[in-house]
Formats: sequence, C-alpha cells, structure tokens
Amino acid sequence: MPSIERLTITLPTDMAGIVKEAVADGDYASSSEVIREALRDWKLKRELRMQKIAALKAEIDRGLTDLAKGRVRDFDVERIIRRGRKLLADRSLSA
Repeated sequence: MPSIERLTITLPTDMAGIVKEAVADGDYASSSEVIREALRDWKLKRELRMQKIAALKAEIDRGLTDLAKGRVRDFDVERIIRRGRKLLADRSLSA
C-alpha cells in the first residue's frame, strides 16, 4: 500500500454537503474515500485533456510544415460546404 499523507482541505458548503451525503448514504466509508475517487477521476480527465492538447499541437505543427513547404490551397468556401454536405450525407447513409 502506498504511503499515506494527511491533508486538510476546505470545501464550499455545497461540496462538503455532497461528500457528507455520499458517506451518509453508504456509498463510501469515509470522506477521504470520496475525495480519493474524485481525484482519480480528475487525474484521468486531466490526462485525456493533455492528450487532446498534444494532438492539437501536432496538427498545428503539421499545418505549419505544410504552409512552409507550400502545400496549401486557396480558401474556397464552396468546396468546404460541398465536402461538409458529402460527409453528412455519407454519415446518414451509414447510420
């Protein structure tokens, strides 16, 4: 079992009430269990967010590389609209 460190936290009244209610309802044995699970969920959510940010940065870098190498097209609104409509139609057919 990992070592345990004691922390004191301060919560707004409504959040403290949610924690206490979860314990009172028997969902958790203690307030610490509620907070630990919340932190595990937060950690997972944060990791997913960081992965999305890394993917976006990679897309930006790829776009900047394409721009630097001259691999670009003129902005054509009509082409984008046609492509979007085709993607929607294809999605509707496969549903």
